[in-house]
Amino acid sequence: MKIVVTADSAGLDAPASPVFGRCPMYVFVDTESMTSEAVDNPAISAPGGAGIQAAQFVIEQGAEAVITGNVGPNAYQVLQSADVPVYLYGDGTVRQAVEAFKGGRLSSAGQASAPAHAGMRRGTGLGAGIGRGAGRGFGPAVAPQSAPPPAGAAREQEIGELKRLAGDLRSQLAEVIERLDRLEGGEE
Repeated sequence: MKIVVTADSAGLDAPASPVFGRCPMYVFVDTESMTSEAVDNPAISAPGGAGIQAAQFVIEQGAEAVITGNVGPNAYQVLQSADVPVYLYGDGTVRQAVEAFKGGRLSSAGQASAPAHAGMRRGTGLGAGIGRGAGRGFGPAVAPQSAPPPAGAAREQEIGELKRLAGDLRSQLAEVIERLDRLEGGEE
């Protein structure tokens, strides 16, 4: 069976990515032989519709199942219409995600697990929203500051979400730095 895992880089030992439409890489894996092929996400820089484009891409590549951390409603709908199931996976490597899938330990997403446009991360400071939010906090990247800190399990959940967000930002920053280095070095 050919499945695809969203990833931060190439290979079976790459960290699995928590996002679908704007992940850096898709790792296609044959679950029988454990052979893999990593492909850059052609929709990562799309100004809009990245989830739809990404879903269409993985379907065209022959994926029979998707493993990701989160999937938005538009991408989920495209995958569902092609009868490609989505399985949710947290932290770990592509290999660990595939092993969990093969062992039946992954939850099937019965619906989208992220809101529309969740991967866009706009409007978090000093012009990042390109004027669309008009200073009104457009974008999901920052928790409201006026709410009192949560207690107990809610606090642990928020800590987990903030750690995941920090990891996403680290990955994005590393990719930007790598691309800058390649461009400045004349490699692209």
